[in-house]
Amino acid sequence: MANELFVDASAWIALTETDDKHHQEAQKAFARAIQIYDKLVTTNFIVAETHAIIRRDLGHPSSIQFLDGTKHSLRIIYIYSTEELEEEAVEILRKYKDHAFSYADAVSFALMKQRGITDVFTYDQHFRAMGFRIIG
Repeated sequence: MANELFVDASAWIALTETDDKHHQEAQKAFARAIQIYDKLVTTNFIVAETHAIIRRDLGHPSSIQFLDGTKHSLRIIYIYSTEELEEEAVEILRKYKDHAFSYADAVSFALMKQRGITDVFTYDQHFRAMGFRIIG
C-alpha cells in the first residue's frame, strides 16, 4: 500500500475557509504533506460533513468546488463506507463510550486501522485519543 495520509473534515475546512483559525497552519501542513505522502485518503462521510459546513459558511459555489476537487484529484483516494467498516465503527463507539466520537470519526478510525494508516491531517483531537499521529 502507498504511503497514505487520512484527511479529516477539520483539515479540509481549514484549507478551504480563509477565516478558519487554522487556515495558515493548514496551508503549510498541506504543502508538507503532499511532499511526504503518496496518497491522501478520505471517506464519503468526511466529504459529506465538509460539504455541509462549506456550503453553510461559504455558499454553494465553494461547496461544489470542494466536491469537484476531491473527486477529480489523482492524489486523493475517496473511499465509500462499507457494512464492514460501519460494524467496526459501532464497536468502537460501544468500546469508547467515555469519548464523544462521532459516527463519521468512528468509521474513519475503522478505515485507518483496516488500511494501516497511522497519520491523519486533522484538528480533531479524537484521533490522538485513538492513537493516531496528528499532522496539522
